[in-house]
Amino acid sequence: MTDIYRAIADPTRRKILTLLSQNKYTQSELVDRFTISQPAIKKHLAILEEEDLVSERREGRYRIYSLKRDNFTHHYEKLQQEMEFILDNKLAKLKTYLEGENDGEGH
Repeated sequence: MTDIYRAIADPTRRKILTLLSQNKYTQSELVDRFTISQPAIKKHLAILEEEDLVSERREGRYRIYSLKRDNFTHHYEKLQQEMEFILDNKLAKLKTYLEGENDGEGH
């Protein structure tokens, strides 16, 4: 099962996901877009592959990476639902708290 939180926890991985949402890239093309080393990019790509959000295809001596759109979309939508639930719950508690304070002030 994909751990979307692990995948998006790091800003470099978020940027890689953003780039791959727009196009396919070789590993060296991705490395050129960052100021970190090739092994560091490879580590981030490995995590994204482990979380089943990115696929790697060998083409000759190149590795081409692409976003697994269906998986990403599914897990992103789940994340949004979880965040909506958390925020709705927090807002409901805040509303209850504020209404309770207003009731107390009017007496």
